[in-house]
Amino acid sequence: MRGRRGDRMAINIQEHMAINVCPGPIRPIRQISDYFPRRGPGLEGGGGGFGEAPAHLAPLALAPPAALLGATTPEEGAEVDSYDSDDTTALGTLEFDLLYDQASCTLHCSILRAKGLKPMDFNGLADPYVKLHLLPGACKANKLKTKTQRNTLNPVWNEDLTYSGITVDDITHKVLRISVCDEDKLSHNEFIGEIRVPLRRLKPSQKKHFNICLERQVPLASPSSMSAALRGISCYLKELEQAEQGPGLLEERGRILLSLSYSSRRHGLLVGILRCAHLAAMDVNGYSDPYVKTYLRPDVDKKSKHKTRVKKKTLNPEFNEEFFYDMELSTLATKTLEVTVWDYDIGKSNDFIGGVSLGPGARGEARKHWSDCLQQPDAALERWHTLTSQLPPAAGALPSA
Repeated sequence: MRGRRGDRMAINIQEHMAINVCPGPIRPIRQISDYFPRRGPGLEGGGGGFGEAPAHLAPLALAPPAALLGATTPEEGAEVDSYDSDDTTALGTLEFDLLYDQASCTLHCSILRAKGLKPMDFNGLADPYVKLHLLPGACKANKLKTKTQRNTLNPVWNEDLTYSGITVDDITHKVLRISVCDEDKLSHNEFIGEIRVPLRRLKPSQKKHFNICLERQVPLASPSSMSAALRGISCYLKELEQAEQGPGLLEERGRILLSLSYSSRRHGLLVGILRCAHLAAMDVNGYSDPYVKTYLRPDVDKKSKHKTRVKKKTLNPEFNEEFFYDMELSTLATKTLEVTVWDYDIGKSNDFIGGVSLGPGARGEARKHWSDCLQQPDAALERWHTLTSQLPPAAGALPSA
């Protein structure tokens, strides 16, 4: 501080640092904690305990934070529409409907809206979209996705996403994972939160409404973006999950709808290749050019091969083609029908997408479909089957007579 030009005020450094800038007499500044009252044990006791605010402070300093912001307190019964320290509310809520149609083997997912999503962009907003996976066996083959809503924390989608080929066994064992993500065109999309719904909670032909808080269960990153240590942890967790689900678990590559009918008049098996759903994408454009091949094993003369037409750029092809195998019913009982789906490529070998075997050495729905066909001649039986990354050992288990 200075008086006249060239003269200095005789104030030492201690007094200088303790000057209060408020109008009135010079007095030392109180401890900073006095201006931020905290709730402590002394609050209930009355007379000046720890955490009690000084009586001389202005009413503004004693006002609760909710009153400063013009918000209502939870005690008044109003719903607090804001973020707090609880993860389940800080991420937002998602509203959706689920309906399982057992007759058509379809799962209808209606993604309605979200509220109070966590801001992900610099402008305090987000570009949210929803993607669905079926667990276990989450992969691109069973991923469904909504459109992206721009610059909003309360998006409204009202989109219907449908899974085809969902059997009763899937409803018993599968879990639907619903993830909400933020789309970023300049970098990787960011994970906001997710919900996992066991499908066994659904009743056939009864729509169930959900309005649930998102949870913070961040999925593992892709191996290419991991460090060596994280890749090791990812492999360990993947092996542990496979061990818990059973040693015979195979990667799912989609679904196929087959029709089997043994014709007693023509003395042969009629195989219908109707359609496929949620096939794995094998091309760089995110699609495949699928076609189906069938064999009746053992095939000593190698004359049992049939092949459908190629469907371009689709993961849900419809074939509606039939093949006939001239064979007596007694001989057919010792055979195995091998169905494989391939991606057609020009100038190089075709890519294997997935396959399934139906016969006496198969398991589950594949074996039941085969036995029902043999026991009910002249009846066209349509069933959905899961395509796996490799053929079950049923075809190789039978003797090659």
